[in-house]
Amino acid sequence: MPFDLYTHCGIDEARIGSTYFEAETPLSDGSGNPPAGWGNPSQRGTMTLKSDSEAVFTDDAGHEVHFRARPGASAFKRLCA
Repeated sequence: MPFDLYTHCGIDEARIGSTYFEAETPLSDGSGNPPAGWGNPSQRGTMTLKSDSEAVFTDDAGHEVHFRARPGASAFKRLCA
């Protein structure tokens, strides 16, 4: 499905429907921003649900991020402003 991944504070979490996912390998520039080559505050791409607990984000720039569901989560781990 088309997906705008929020990247403003790095690539760490995503909400798909009512399920919260976290990146298997969070990405940042070390200062809480997305790494070089990523859009800010978001990156347009595609999110593919591999199962109820696994998803993969890809985009035309060649990025690929694997996410795992956070069972029982009802909010993001942290809010980024």
